[in-house]
Amino acid sequence: MSKPGKRYRAAAEGVDPVKSYPLDEAVKVIKERAKAKFDETVEVAMNLGVDPRHSDQVVRGVCVLPNGSGRSARVAVFARGAKADEARAAGADVVGAEDLVEQVNGGQIDFDRCIATPDMMPLVGRLGKVLGPRGLMPNPKVGTVTNDLVAAIKAQKGGAVEFRTEKSGIVQAGIGKASFSADQLEQNIRAFADAVAKSKPQGVKGTFIQKISLSSTMGPGVRVETGSVFAR
Repeated sequence: MSKPGKRYRAAAEGVDPVKSYPLDEAVKVIKERAKAKFDETVEVAMNLGVDPRHSDQVVRGVCVLPNGSGRSARVAVFARGAKADEARAAGADVVGAEDLVEQVNGGQIDFDRCIATPDMMPLVGRLGKVLGPRGLMPNPKVGTVTNDLVAAIKAQKGGAVEFRTEKSGIVQAGIGKASFSADQLEQNIRAFADAVAKSKPQGVKGTFIQKISLSSTMGPGVRVETGSVFAR
């Protein structure tokens, strides 16, 4: 196993790996140690008391961050006719139907988010093997299969982040940039945690949210007191 780099070791100095910090203190620790030459992404990871091997315990949803994610996403929309015109007017970067399917099948995927109108799903469904592994497959559960294209495009461009449990029962997402103010990051973290909490499967017993951690792109992980995230 390779040793952590000098920069990481310096950033990790003074961070207690077993201590759970109050949210405001954790955010301060993360911001102080984000010293890369680029604006680092701040990520939250939540360990959940679920077993993703059971389909009824898969946690999935979407959260619109109140302060955005700090990233401008390119949005593709599968639509025809008037809906295609509506998507372009709403700011979609790529719009199409059969032509867009052909582009995607050919490996031309120059977008970060994907939306489709319901009538397009029989066509888009053929792209499951291409879009699925990239996390781009439109899904009604997260609001990306819809006729309300204006709202969907606004959400995807304005900071909507999707989440889904990984095999280890963790959900994680980028919830802002190190350049955000502490208040902006705290608001985004709380909004994301609330969205995950509301997605708790009915069959899950015991403690649902077991651990919350923050990190920046190049920095160490910091454990957060769960109660401080949900305190108002």
